[in-house]
Amino acid sequence: MRFFDLKHKEVINVQSCRSLGCVSDLELDCKTGCILALIVPGPGRLCWFLGQDFEYVIPWKCICQIGTDIILVDIDEEKARKKCG
Repeated sequence: MRFFDLKHKEVINVQSCRSLGCVSDLELDCKTGCILALIVPGPGRLCWFLGQDFEYVIPWKCICQIGTDIILVDIDEEKARKKCG
């Protein structure tokens, strides 16, 4: 699977049955080349014009299943939130 394919999949949290959005980036281990986490942008401030306040950093171990059009994750959304820039 390519990153392009991951970017077009919707991420669903199985704890809340809520869509978190789509993958925007990956966190990689430079030494091993392994994926450490998926990055999903949080909701926009003003219709997504002014950027996001936070993003979700979803550890690879929290991915339950990757399907044809969705990725199921099991995370505590508050703990997965990281403040943007």
